[in-house]
Amino acid sequence: MRMSARALFDQCGDRALFERLAESYSSVLFQNPSPSERGSWKNSLPALAEVLCDAGLDDVEVLIEHRLPLTSLRADVVLAGSHPATGRPSYVIVELKQWREARLVPDADNLCLVAKMGNRPALHPVVQVRRYCEYLHDFTNVLSDQEDSVVGVAYLHDAADQGVSELLRLPDAKAQLFTNTSRGELISYLQTRLSALNGSPEADHLLNSPQAPGRQLMRVAAAEIIDGGEFLLMDEQEVAARLVKRAVDLSRQSDRKEVIVISGGPGSGKSVIALHLMGYLGRNGRSVVHATGSKSFTTTLRYIVGIRNGRIPKLFRYFLDFARAERNGLDVLICDEAHRIRERSSNQVAGAGQRSARSQVEELIDAARVPVFLIDEYQVVRPGEMGSVETIDKAANVRGCIVRHVDLNSQFRCGGSRAYETWVLRLLGLVPGGPIQWQPEENFELLVARSPQGMEDHLRDRQEFGHTSRMTAGFCWRWSDPRSDGSLVDDVVIGEWRRPWNLRGEHSVGGAPVSSLWATDASGFGQIGCIYTAQGFEYAWNGMIFGPDLVWRGNEWRAVSGENKDSAVKKADPEMFDRLIRNTYKVLLTRGMVGTVIHSTDPETQAMLTSLVPPIDR
Repeated sequence: MRMSARALFDQCGDRALFERLAESYSSVLFQNPSPSERGSWKNSLPALAEVLCDAGLDDVEVLIEHRLPLTSLRADVVLAGSHPATGRPSYVIVELKQWREARLVPDADNLCLVAKMGNRPALHPVVQVRRYCEYLHDFTNVLSDQEDSVVGVAYLHDAADQGVSELLRLPDAKAQLFTNTSRGELISYLQTRLSALNGSPEADHLLNSPQAPGRQLMRVAAAEIIDGGEFLLMDEQEVAARLVKRAVDLSRQSDRKEVIVISGGPGSGKSVIALHLMGYLGRNGRSVVHATGSKSFTTTLRYIVGIRNGRIPKLFRYFLDFARAERNGLDVLICDEAHRIRERSSNQVAGAGQRSARSQVEELIDAARVPVFLIDEYQVVRPGEMGSVETIDKAANVRGCIVRHVDLNSQFRCGGSRAYETWVLRLLGLVPGGPIQWQPEENFELLVARSPQGMEDHLRDRQEFGHTSRMTAGFCWRWSDPRSDGSLVDDVVIGEWRRPWNLRGEHSVGGAPVSSLWATDASGFGQIGCIYTAQGFEYAWNGMIFGPDLVWRGNEWRAVSGENKDSAVKKADPEMFDRLIRNTYKVLLTRGMVGTVIHSTDPETQAMLTSLVPPIDR
């Protein structure tokens, strides 16, 4: 919602303003604002309106609950106007807080404890609003080359300086904190950033700008992603990359867009292609974003590429971020893990009139001049996931797009073993022919463990020799929250052997890494990974436990939904459950690059595996 500062001041006493805000909020986010959200509008917006009018900025344009590009994040207020000295567009993002008392978290100057929130840690408001400034700058094309066009203000209008004195110690050139005590300083500061002229043109300038990564952000990302040299691409990997580059070069002259679909199993180099393209396109001034449907995969990529520069993780998004993206707003959208595409991006509880008419794959195709899909069709493991080459082709053809395919499966298994992947596909009945005897080979080792303890001991030995090792299992045991003392519950129980699942959340507990980093953090060994934390990752040695939800009976597999603890998967009809559970074990079995150790909790299944694979000698 937008209006002038004077209009906001005049309407703050009118209940209709807040009802319109609630309607606007619901139309954008597909959910109703909470009572606390409504309360914050009624308390904070009048306080800001009074400041603006006292500053003589009645005609500055006020954008309320402004949604940041390609995200559900919202800035409380963006003030739009012209700079009093330069006359150029100038914007101030305002974060409004009703806090009265807050203090810093010890040894963490970017976190604070807020009395009103039960002393639950919160991001320092200066850090929060600074990140909003960087984000708006990085993803709004008209701002990308204007470094000083956006600043931030955190206004704690109910607080006196003494109640939040520790928060005042954080210096920042991009954002500043003001309280009721320093209200006069806030007025003076706003007058240095905004003139008294009408801010409508500048608001239009911002709202009508294309939303895509700015040139400076792309240059920074290119330097970081390709730090130390180019990724070496081989054969079909190079073909795939060149097809994308060619399509990008033609994209602004051609009347038809090209969709590139790259198929490949684990270790085929799909993500290497993605990162190569991210760097290449960024260096050449093209806007490119990487997206997945996997929280763990995206979080890990953000963490890895953002260690030295916090701006880069913004280029790594989720599929659902593009429901409202500008058509062809990006040059390239790289959709990694495209098998995780779902039917719809919109909130399923939204009213029918609020849902997007487009499917998620259509949204992704529409978002870029050159959409690129990296896919492994055997990794569909949840109901609702529908990413397939056929689905992508159909959506692209309806839109009149040219579709080009590259198949990495016939040549690549970078690390690990092509023979092993074929053995797994035969074992699980995902390709015809039935299970076959494992033939030992030089580059990959496959073993059966007589017990889970034997499996763990073997993997620990490999870990001590410098090989990353992890243990995974089918989702056949309950998954408890940590105890109040921070210790993990040993939910996975097989005889006398007991181990915990990996953490569910994004807060480290008891020395265990957060969920999204379980596969890459050295402290992940000792917890059992599930499909949602293992999918998308690889490590040297993989231990995998077949649970009782997939057992061998006679001469075939039997999927047992009653033994599965994944509430979404177990509700699937029998045919779909069978497919999902086989795909799940296919993913879990193919995480190892050097070797895999397997064990089944079911005696008949264990006997079948032992007949095909040599046992660990212990």
